[in-house]
Amino acid sequence: MPVLDSPRLPPRSGGAPDSLVILLHGYGADGRDLIDLGSAWAELLPDTAFVSPHAPDPCEGAPMGRQWFPLGDMDPHDMVRGVASAAPALHRLIQSELQRARLPASRLALVGFSQGCMMALSVALAMPQPPAAVVGYSGLWVPEPNAAAGATAPPILLVHGTDDTLIPVQALFQSGFGLAGAGIPVEWHLSHGLGHGIDDTGLAHGGLFLAQRLAAA
Repeated sequence: MPVLDSPRLPPRSGGAPDSLVILLHGYGADGRDLIDLGSAWAELLPDTAFVSPHAPDPCEGAPMGRQWFPLGDMDPHDMVRGVASAAPALHRLIQSELQRARLPASRLALVGFSQGCMMALSVALAMPQPPAAVVGYSGLWVPEPNAAAGATAPPILLVHGTDDTLIPVQALFQSGFGLAGAGIPVEWHLSHGLGHGIDDTGLAHGGLFLAQRLAAA
C-alpha cells in the first residue's frame, strides 16, 4: 500500500533533528490535519522534526480523506483485524522516517488521534526497540491476542474528551486499565466538556509529556 508524501516540519532550531515525532491522523482526515501540532509544540521541542503521513488508503466514508483501515460498524474483531492489516505498512514508514532523520527508535515519539491513536499504540508496543513516548488522543487501545510484544513498553499518555460521542470516554478507562494491567506505564488526562477533538489543555499536556520523555530518553 503506497503512502503519499507526508507533510513535515523541520526543527525550529534550524539544525539537524535530535528527535522525531510522527503524527497519525484519524479516519477520514489526512496528514495535514495534525501537522500544526508540530508548530504548537516547537517551542517545547525546538530540535524535533515532525512528520504527519497520509494514511495509505482512500477513506470509504469520506472520499477526500484517508484511512488506516476500514472502520465498518466499529466491531472490536474488525478493529483488531484492521489494525493488524495496517501495521506492517506503518512499521515500514516509521523505519524509513528514522533512517531519513538518522535517528534511533529511542529518539522517536508517536502521536495519534482517533484511528491514528489505535495505530500508534499497536505499533509502538510491537517495536523491537520502543519509542520514547506515545500520546493518544480520542482513541483506544485495540489489544491483539497473538501479537508479539516489543522488548519493553514505552510510556503512554492518553487524552480524551468527556463529551466524546464518537469514541466515548469509557474507551480511555478501558484502554488505561488494560495497558496498566499488562504492565505498561500509562497516564491519562480528561478534557472536560470536549467532544471528539483536541483542546488547548490536552495539547499542552501532550507537548509537556513529549518534552519530558524525549529529554529522559
